[in-house]
Amino acid sequence: MIVQELIRAKQRGQALPKDDIARLIKSYTDGGVGDDQMAAFLMACYFRGMTYDETIALTSAFIDSGNRLDLSSVPGVKVDKHSTGGVGDKTSLVIAPIVAAAGVPVPMISGRSLGHTGGTLDKLESIPGFRTSLTVKEFVDTLAGTGAVLAGQTDDLVPADRKIYALRDRTSTIEIFPFIAASILSKKIAEGADALVLDVKTGDGAFMQDLEKAKELAGYLVEVGAAFDLRVSGFITDMDQPLGSAVGNWLEVVEAVDTLQRRGADDLLALCLTLSGLMIHLGRKAKSIGEGVEIARYMIDSGAAFRKLVEIVEAQGGDVSVVESTLAYRVPRVMVEVHAERTGYVARIACRRLGILVSRLGAGRLKAGDEIDPLAGIILRKKVGDHVERGEALCQVTAGKDVEDLSAIRREIQRAFSISSSPPEKPPLIHAFFDHEGVRAWDATGFRPV
Repeated sequence: MIVQELIRAKQRGQALPKDDIARLIKSYTDGGVGDDQMAAFLMACYFRGMTYDETIALTSAFIDSGNRLDLSSVPGVKVDKHSTGGVGDKTSLVIAPIVAAAGVPVPMISGRSLGHTGGTLDKLESIPGFRTSLTVKEFVDTLAGTGAVLAGQTDDLVPADRKIYALRDRTSTIEIFPFIAASILSKKIAEGADALVLDVKTGDGAFMQDLEKAKELAGYLVEVGAAFDLRVSGFITDMDQPLGSAVGNWLEVVEAVDTLQRRGADDLLALCLTLSGLMIHLGRKAKSIGEGVEIARYMIDSGAAFRKLVEIVEAQGGDVSVVESTLAYRVPRVMVEVHAERTGYVARIACRRLGILVSRLGAGRLKAGDEIDPLAGIILRKKVGDHVERGEALCQVTAGKDVEDLSAIRREIQRAFSISSSPPEKPPLIHAFFDHEGVRAWDATGFRPV
């Protein structure tokens, strides 16, 4: 295999044989191919694309780069959930304990911050002591013992994806359908999931900003999943504004706890209930998605979901006391408000810009090796459609350490909020439902596709 020839072939738009893709991925994983050549290959794929057969080969190569987990000792239908990334998207922290409390095993392998979006692992690790790096035995034992496990990839589980995932972030080649599909599905297949619920984000704060592209990606993921006997379904959801009120690692943990204790934001709760309902249905604990939603609601109302979260945190070494009482966490060093410059209605929030600004505050990584500040972030006081008076707080900025360019960041955050004289039309939270039958409209009242 001559790597330069593979790069040149892809630059010309040629389809590569399965064996060449397998050798390229293996050599990069083992260190024989460097970041420079793989970056060139990614860029060629970004502009020229890959065929369906190449995507299947790429996904297989990712899976074959490590071992597969054997979850046969854990009874039940194992259902995982994955989001394509957004701003303020802490749904995994809410959904995993709800679904596990309902009796459906949730093996969840998550990632770190990517681009302007937050990472579930970074949020979990803001809980003192919480371990996301588990051995295979610890992963299986935790799943069997608590009904859910939230962890990162083990050293021998899809190592190719872990390495390429970071390179895609550094080279701005995130939005390549075949690599998105291979990255998501290889981990779910290797971890032993029986079914996967996807939350495909669309809008300003999503990687797939165009709704039609998001629908295309959803169908693509279902099709590729079927090639590996993985049942894939889910929703296309709005990311034109942050989900919930909190953006930032520990701040999002607090909001997840609040949601499980019936104090969460309406949009976050509604989406978590819907996603949980689908997972509970796929896990054969409900006859329909609607029935699954009602079970999920009961898991929250009864306190079972919050108790399950505490159980998961304890099982993975986290400090339970700060989850049971979030006020026991250390106080932010920086706490300042950003105020509206005029009276009116919040017409738009530049979601992607907010995600980038929160990363600059310290909640994300601007370059490899950056240290995460768990307290960095913003708490929204106003969202799209809300009325605001001149001088009223739009949001609060927090950080665990001094921020050098705080004044500039505050001004940029202020400019991310567009104020109009009349109330805007609010976008739907859920744009569509998708499964093997295609992409369809979603009835949010009846909890069914139409």
